[in-house]
Amino acid sequence: MKNSRIFAAYGMIFVLALLCAFFSVVTYTDQSPTGEAGANQVITAIRQQFGTTPRVLIAASDQPGDSVFAASIERDLAASGAQVLATVIGEPKDAREALLKINAGGGKLDAIACTQVTGAWLVFSDLKTDFPGLGEPRVITPRSYRWPNFLKSENLLNIANQIAVIAIVAIGVTMVIITGGIDLSVGSLLALSAVLAARFIRDFAGGVNASVGGMLLACLAAIILCGIAGAFSGAMITRFAIPPFIVTLAMMLVGSGLAYILAEGQSIYQIPDSFVWLGRGADLMSLPNAVVLMLVLYALAHVLMSRMRLGRYLYAVGGNGEAARLSGVPVKRVLMFAYIASALLAGLGGVIMASQLKSGSATYGNMYELYVIAAVVVGGTSLSGGEGKMLGTLTGAFTIAVIQNGMNLTNVESYTQKVVLGLVILGAVLLDKIRHAR
Repeated sequence: MKNSRIFAAYGMIFVLALLCAFFSVVTYTDQSPTGEAGANQVITAIRQQFGTTPRVLIAASDQPGDSVFAASIERDLAASGAQVLATVIGEPKDAREALLKINAGGGKLDAIACTQVTGAWLVFSDLKTDFPGLGEPRVITPRSYRWPNFLKSENLLNIANQIAVIAIVAIGVTMVIITGGIDLSVGSLLALSAVLAARFIRDFAGGVNASVGGMLLACLAAIILCGIAGAFSGAMITRFAIPPFIVTLAMMLVGSGLAYILAEGQSIYQIPDSFVWLGRGADLMSLPNAVVLMLVLYALAHVLMSRMRLGRYLYAVGGNGEAARLSGVPVKRVLMFAYIASALLAGLGGVIMASQLKSGSATYGNMYELYVIAAVVVGGTSLSGGEGKMLGTLTGAFTIAVIQNGMNLTNVESYTQKVVLGLVILGAVLLDKIRHAR
């Protein structure tokens, strides 16, 4: 019994760790340093072999990391007295043109600073024969090393940033499911919020010249309007006893339709560049701002569900609504809170997505309600109500993100990914039913 309780509490964390270990093993491959790290290796090798005044050609592709690589080498070598005869950022033909120009001018080369990719260009394969006037230049590249693609820092941050919106929306849906309900409207409300925020900024806050205050008010208005939609759903459920599935299904259609009407079938992109701060910015220890907000919200939700009376009421309503009512729990108000909170968090998710994509569109949030419910269920929240934890939901969201990211890294096609995700959801529900039967 003790082992069963431990697995029930921490089983998904163990599964998530196993998934991370599996994808780390299958993506373990040769890595080539780029950017500042790769540049420092090449600079050190050039100075060791040719001193501080070599004649150098720098060759890099047009990828962002390679551009930083080339700029770093050019800056540091030039500062130490080296002669950078040319810097090529582009394709092999650009490198050939630079070599021909140096050769025609009677110049000599000691070294060619390259990334692993550009160092393999055929134009550098037989320099002595093709460009005899250059001398005997050496192609210098960073040393490769072996490391899992999955565990690269940029990939881990990408996983966290991509799952932030789904995880934030899942907080509210977890509360709803704990009460024994369901909320299918969150994806449509997310799209509606993104469209409202973008349209308010465009029409009332000054468009591309909008101030920070104007953007903040526009986003708050969008979130509050989504909360009103959640209040309407809660009222239909509590006052008229309409099943939550039907009410939120109707609101899903209403929200999606309103988003398309307000966006007029197009994306709204007249938004200031500074609007991306929430979705793309990273101020705290290089963590994306959306991820920091997600962690703060989960900490607050954990306190609410584990330390506050309202959290106990949510569990009580989901465990046995009639018993909770007879015990003095304000069941209707608790249900209203759950659906309003779910809608508000969906609205916040829409604002974050609009910030990430720097636009508002009615197509945002498509199928998100299913991914959110999947994260909640995989995290151990019972569809029967009365059971679930915020940590479990966060773990479930990351489990789904890790599975999708790992399959992308291993080149699994998108259709197969849907099959795998569906089986994962089915397995999580099956395990919940087996545990309850025992």
